[in-house]
Amino acid sequence: MESVRIYEMPNCKMVSSQCGMFGDGKLEKFIEWVERFPRPMFPKTFLKFDNERNGFVFYFLCEDGIAVPDDFDMVDFPGGLYAVATDVDGQDDTPARSAIKDFIRKTSCFEEDPSREMMGNIITPPSAFAAMGYNQMDYYTPIRVIEK
Repeated sequence: MESVRIYEMPNCKMVSSQCGMFGDGKLEKFIEWVERFPRPMFPKTFLKFDNERNGFVFYFLCEDGIAVPDDFDMVDFPGGLYAVATDVDGQDDTPARSAIKDFIRKTSCFEEDPSREMMGNIITPPSAFAAMGYNQMDYYTPIRVIEK
């Protein structure tokens, strides 16, 4: 059984948080805004680390009619293929990232796509978090098909 799956995201509009660190209020403000929406079947919130600004940025998949607060930006999000693995949130992500790298190497039809950034999202519903005591996170590594 494979523990890495391939997911394709379309080019889309996303709402972007301010760049920040957990605890400084910027990311928490974004989370409070996102939590006003009904919980979808598949999470629409993604998190990345911005190396240039040295902080985290949240994205939220935008739908028509959403009023975006002035503190946040609407951005064009480049879609594409992602290799995705799941692990425990807040722990060392090396096993998930290693599984993705091994998968890419073994398939030999994909390569990492450095034009896009790695990101993650929490997939655990609140009831499961309450039962387990931790969240699961999907780790997304951008990939592309190797042209032959």
